[in-house]
Amino acid sequence: MTDEPTRVVGGAQPIFVQAPEAPRPRNNRGAAGAIGLLAALVFAALYLAATLGLALLTGRVASADLGQAALSALTTWGLWVPTVAFYLGFWFLGALINRGRWGHWVVWGLVVGVVAWAGHLLGVLFAAPFWMITARESFDLLQNNVLAPLAIVAFVLGRELTIWFGSWVSARGRRVSEINAEAQREYERTLEAGPQLSQR
Repeated sequence: MTDEPTRVVGGAQPIFVQAPEAPRPRNNRGAAGAIGLLAALVFAALYLAATLGLALLTGRVASADLGQAALSALTTWGLWVPTVAFYLGFWFLGALINRGRWGHWVVWGLVVGVVAWAGHLLGVLFAAPFWMITARESFDLLQNNVLAPLAIVAFVLGRELTIWFGSWVSARGRRVSEINAEAQREYERTLEAGPQLSQR
């Protein structure tokens, strides 16, 4: 905002014409990050449930030991690496879409699903751990897990959660766009009203 003196009359103080500043458009990226955190927690809970369900079905865990297995899974790379990958994919997509429509989330949610799937594979490598096995063993491990049930679960969860939590981000984006439009209209009305004199 700039104040320009017009003139000085006698010993009076100068009179300033106050020029309004153009409003700065608000964005939706912070909200996408915050909503993404909630989506990531839901992803972790559902991915953990799928992990335990598969363990029960395959007989690797007995129903009596389910609680202990859940606690053990909470400290594994296999759970948190896909979760972090999903969050980063969601947040990055939100930063790109910003105030865009829900349709963008529906289409590009496939990318977040792929990122979550890649996170599953990375989690498998960390759990191995990859620094203690050969390159050939790492390759075989990845090959065996490309279409593993949990890899598919990670992809589906990444895709679906992005669509539904993306609708929340998109709804907020619409409100932000309305606020920006109203601020712009108010700015234009101020300009049309002409210069306002203020005594300093």
